[in-house]
Amino acid sequence: MLRLYTYFRSSAAYRVRIALALKGLAYDSVPVHLLRGGGEQLQAAYRAVNPAALVPALQDGGATLTQSLALLEYLEETHPAPALLPQGAVGRARVRALALSVACDIHPLNNLRVLNYLTGTLQATDAQRTAWIHHWMALGLEAIEAQLARDAQTGLCCHGDTPTLADCCLVPQIFNGKRFNTNFDGLTRTMAAFDACMAHPAFQKAQPSSCPDFEA
Repeated sequence: MLRLYTYFRSSAAYRVRIALALKGLAYDSVPVHLLRGGGEQLQAAYRAVNPAALVPALQDGGATLTQSLALLEYLEETHPAPALLPQGAVGRARVRALALSVACDIHPLNNLRVLNYLTGTLQATDAQRTAWIHHWMALGLEAIEAQLARDAQTGLCCHGDTPTLADCCLVPQIFNGKRFNTNFDGLTRTMAAFDACMAHPAFQKAQPSSCPDFEA
């Protein structure tokens, strides 16, 4: 049985939950609360699982794997149906680029530990913290919107009409944006892909409010 160390609000863990749901894979959910007790991810018990003290981590048999994009690729390689990467090198590169635009360009700058450093060590105000979030979120999502709008391979989802790894990354990022009241005006294709995905049962099953550790 697969075991996923997760946190309901972690967008990185959310990506993996989506892929697991799309592929119909059962797994044991092991919640790691990123705020309780100063952060359970920082405690020795979890550092023994992932020395980086980040979620998600996925255990499969004797292997413990980390980094959400690596986990998505692992699930695609070990459980290739339904495929979350298109046929053809160009299409695969496009999907990976969209996924990495979220995972590398947007998410790290708004991650919990970065925000904690802003408000703690650098003593940024709440208003400055919010402005930081909105700035980097808008910059990244506007770039994704331009990529989706210019390419005929964009369909109901980021690439074609069925979800790919790009959608696994985009949807959690939009959820993050909603939490911080991000302005999505002008992101027509981006939000259309989000809406199409959220009509899919797998995305509903994986969303934060469906997690066993969900807190309103």
